[in-house]
Amino acid sequence: MISNTKHRFFLSLFFFMSGLSFSTWASRIPTIKTTFGFNEAELGSILLALPIGSLLGLPISGWLVSKYNSRGPLTLGYGLNMLALTLIGFAHNTLSLVLAVVVFAFTTRIFNISVNTQALTLQKRFDKKIMGSFHGYWSMGGIAGILLSTLLLSFNVPIQIHFTAVAIVMLSLSLYAYQYLLKGDRSETGNKLILSKPDPYIFYLGLVVFLCAICEGGMFDWSGIYFQEIIKVEIFTYGYLIFMTFMATSRFLSDFIVARFGMPKTYIMSASCIVSGICLAIIFPYFWTAMVGFSLVGFGTAAVIPMSYALAGASKKYSAGMAISIIATYSITGMLLGPPLIGYLAHAFNLRVSFVIFALCGILLIPITQLFFKHQRLSDQSVKPLS
Repeated sequence: MISNTKHRFFLSLFFFMSGLSFSTWASRIPTIKTTFGFNEAELGSILLALPIGSLLGLPISGWLVSKYNSRGPLTLGYGLNMLALTLIGFAHNTLSLVLAVVVFAFTTRIFNISVNTQALTLQKRFDKKIMGSFHGYWSMGGIAGILLSTLLLSFNVPIQIHFTAVAIVMLSLSLYAYQYLLKGDRSETGNKLILSKPDPYIFYLGLVVFLCAICEGGMFDWSGIYFQEIIKVEIFTYGYLIFMTFMATSRFLSDFIVARFGMPKTYIMSASCIVSGICLAIIFPYFWTAMVGFSLVGFGTAAVIPMSYALAGASKKYSAGMAISIIATYSITGMLLGPPLIGYLAHAFNLRVSFVIFALCGILLIPITQLFFKHQRLSDQSVKPLS
């Protein structure tokens, strides 16, 4: 009998590995841009492959976790993801690069839906909140990936060796950790998508995740470029590193913050950090002000996705896996629009102007989250029995 504590440890390991693999790719985007000689608009078009691949993987991932236990799709998806990461490193032309990125995003979607389904199932076995810590380990993995990239960049290690080494180590860990994942977590109800008028509960959460995805996806893909071209530092991973460091810190603190202040206030604080951080980095494009600005954005975006997934798991209409799959559609759409939009705006104007998009998304988070909690209160009141 595997204890819940051991389940939690190895599930946290998968979140960590997920963050590391994604940051390994994202931290080398400037390398890819330089190698292929892309301008901002061309890079934006290449980055479209990421959300397109995720969209292709979405219906399959939702079907897999609703038909089977999630640990199989989780481990298989992660293994194939490591293969795709290796192929990105060895891409020799634009077509092979795009195909590799599509497969990378496709497999990322499968194990992301699966790992979050596991997390929501395990959360029900604990009295205290643990969702934020899972996503905190994702950010810790992201930090580890960036630190490794920074180290290897300083030694001029080729991207092919970098990506292959990461893939081999992570694949070995995932195969070992498989045995400690939850079994029998398939829900018997709420596994079918109901085509009808959008459920306001899911719709509002979807909009929140959409806005956050634009910020997160844009920061993942463009923070290195911002420090390379606007801040003009040779080691361009500094911005991405500080962003991920404060995202990790915030996620480990998010369960405490939510318990202390409640989700409505936490959403407002998150939005305020995003807006103030981006404005600081745009208005004062210098190394230390940009570092402080990016840290605020990381702290602000961190809690939004875990809170929204936790709320989605409480849906009365859908199972946890299906609710997350639907919410992920909005997230992928944000990823689809965000990074390419930044690239096109940067090409038309400049990179500093394009980052205003993140501030606008942060501002919009406040009224939409308030609408969600108003709807939640009204729904709760309508189902209370008359005394």
